[in-house]
Amino acid sequence: MHLTKKEEKMCQGEYGETIRKSMEILVALGDIYEAEKLVNITSAQVSGVSYKTIGDAGLEYLEDLAQDPQARTKIPSTLNPAGVDLDQWEELGFSPEFTKRQKRIVEAYGKMDVMTTCTCTPYLIGNVPLQGSHIAWSESSAVAYGNSVLGAKTNREGGPGALAAAICGKTPAYGYHLQENRKASMVVEVDCELKGADYSALGYLVGQEVGDGIPYFKMSNRPLVDNLKGMGAALASSGAVALYHIENITPEYQNAAPEDTNDKITVVREEIQEVREKLSTSSKKADLICLGCPHASLDEIRDIAETLHGKKLKNKLWLCTSINMKAAAERMGYTKMIEQAGGKLVCDTCMVVSPIEELGFEVIGVDSAKAANYVPSMCGLEVVFDDFKNLIVEK
Repeated sequence: MHLTKKEEKMCQGEYGETIRKSMEILVALGDIYEAEKLVNITSAQVSGVSYKTIGDAGLEYLEDLAQDPQARTKIPSTLNPAGVDLDQWEELGFSPEFTKRQKRIVEAYGKMDVMTTCTCTPYLIGNVPLQGSHIAWSESSAVAYGNSVLGAKTNREGGPGALAAAICGKTPAYGYHLQENRKASMVVEVDCELKGADYSALGYLVGQEVGDGIPYFKMSNRPLVDNLKGMGAALASSGAVALYHIENITPEYQNAAPEDTNDKITVVREEIQEVREKLSTSSKKADLICLGCPHASLDEIRDIAETLHGKKLKNKLWLCTSINMKAAAERMGYTKMIEQAGGKLVCDTCMVVSPIEELGFEVIGVDSAKAANYVPSMCGLEVVFDDFKNLIVEK
């Protein structure tokens, strides 16, 4: 891999040991994937945050790294969800022992100038790269959104790789950073109308079919931004999709259709319904409804608040979002509406990376195929997958 003179000096330690180690990671990745050079990036999104997933070893690594004054991000960088709501953790039932370690992880990232907003939707809080710009994002649903909806260029980075890229301001030019690798591999004709959780179910179905390929959707619906957010998350979790195109909608669709038009699948209503039924592992009513996977937008918060207006919930409700969206929701009065119904607006975390299995719940209600896919394996709990209005139980 060709390095500039400055990059060579970075590798040789002339800019500090942390930058040298970070460049070592980037060069190793570049060699593995046969990148010809490094490219400058405009933003990063870093995973490896929840204490549940990285444990004491990850905590020690980050605290050691943060001690170096040279370990500072060069470009705007945001952080993935943590394992608890950093402010309401006690009220929600999380343990002091877990929370103490979780806060140390977030503080270590903060010392490296990573924004400690703890969200999987960085594009909703200002980390919005321009079309065609190179970025280094690691949360799978954010990667799918960044590549597909925003038209930026990123691979699915691991946590250490994204942090190294943020510290150096560079990443190896391979994979989706190269325009020739962004063409679709399969056409997906959607032969039915979609609404609500259907988009998430569609993503789950197609992700299993296409694997790590690039689907090109043809659909009669015009999806909303929040529909794309949920569909991309499901594509990335049931398969390994990092980029998709939608005819007449996403920014790169015009030159992205596959050359082999016979390589296609058709999705019908019955298949969407089968996925919706398959992802539910319990016929019971959920004792905790967890929404916001990926983190809820202000529009989603408003819709849920209006649905709950005048109701009193029998089951508990967590609506997961960023601290930024919560601040806006509080000013708009949505938080009060949700709390009056018995729900909570939960920040910084989600049902996938938090230790909800320790809080006494048995069945989790979700409207996200990604959450339905991960909660049984990562939390050991049963799930019910459905639209929000079908999950609630009124007193």
